[in-house]
Amino acid sequence: MPFDEPAWWYGSGPLADLMTAVLAPAGMIYGAVAKSRFQDVTAYKASLPVICIGNLTAGGTGKTPLAIDLSKRLSAMGEHPVFLSRGYGGRMDGPAWVDANRHTADETGDEPLLLARTAPVMISRDRASGARAISDSSVTASVIIMDDGLQNPGLGKDLTLVVVDGTRGVGNGRVIPAGPLRAPLKFQAGLADVFVVNSGRSTAAVKSEIEHLAGGGLPQPWLGMTIAADGDTSWLKDTRVFAYAGIGNPQRFFESLTKLGATLTGMATFRDHQIPSAGDASELIRAARAKSAVLVTTEKDFVRLPSSGPERLMELKALTRTLPIRVVFEGTAQSQLLELAVQAIQRRRAQIAAV
Repeated sequence: MPFDEPAWWYGSGPLADLMTAVLAPAGMIYGAVAKSRFQDVTAYKASLPVICIGNLTAGGTGKTPLAIDLSKRLSAMGEHPVFLSRGYGGRMDGPAWVDANRHTADETGDEPLLLARTAPVMISRDRASGARAISDSSVTASVIIMDDGLQNPGLGKDLTLVVVDGTRGVGNGRVIPAGPLRAPLKFQAGLADVFVVNSGRSTAAVKSEIEHLAGGGLPQPWLGMTIAADGDTSWLKDTRVFAYAGIGNPQRFFESLTKLGATLTGMATFRDHQIPSAGDASELIRAARAKSAVLVTTEKDFVRLPSSGPERLMELKALTRTLPIRVVFEGTAQSQLLELAVQAIQRRRAQIAAV
């Protein structure tokens, strides 16, 4: 059950130096292609405000929990947010609305199913087409929250939030495959309106490091947040658990279980977005029973487990418990972020009204 993100992206030493040097030319080509996508492209301006939540690197940074949190806060203010997702890992091209009662993760990807618990979700590989479909539908919508899409030039954004993993930062600052960046750092940083640092080191330390790698100051607001367990977690105290996860940074999940008092008897790591097979399910069940442990996973992993199909997968789903999470902002970050979102929404509505 391998994890598909090279450790040397975030490390140092002879292996990291060697791999970085060997793959640097490929990274330069990848980065040039990513930048070229923005050349001579006129972004479609939707008839609704668009807030994009993206990241600079491959792997998880916490953007989906932030998207869910922002949706809830905007809803509480009377807005009607709708999510727009590429549907990474799924078969559907869209545009199509996600039906959590009918669709499976192999059709839509896992993140749309998780988002659909909070607000309607439109899947579209072509983001502009997805935005049009939202506007043309009968679904009540007042603002589009674009989960991922920083590197997509097709749809204009009214506010772009970039989430950075506070522990890992941007690694060696190189572009895939030489490093974790999805495009050159300075170019991507220029697309951001706000940086949100998730856990790990201080926001100031992460900002300083990224500014150094980018070769210049980044004057955008820098806000801090952490991901915390949500609801009653007392059941984890002194409980023997066998944890499994297929997310961008599974180690953070495993460490959170330990901090909540669980006795971690074993761990299994899948590739990011990987849907377990019946064989994987059998192995997880066997390993947990051998340790007299409770199976625990993330909510994102849990939505990948189908509601029908191979008996072993059904058994795994029935035996697995999840750890719900929520976003906790540092200091005044919550009010700052919400104020920026409201300003962006109002600014776009004023532009639309003036046309």
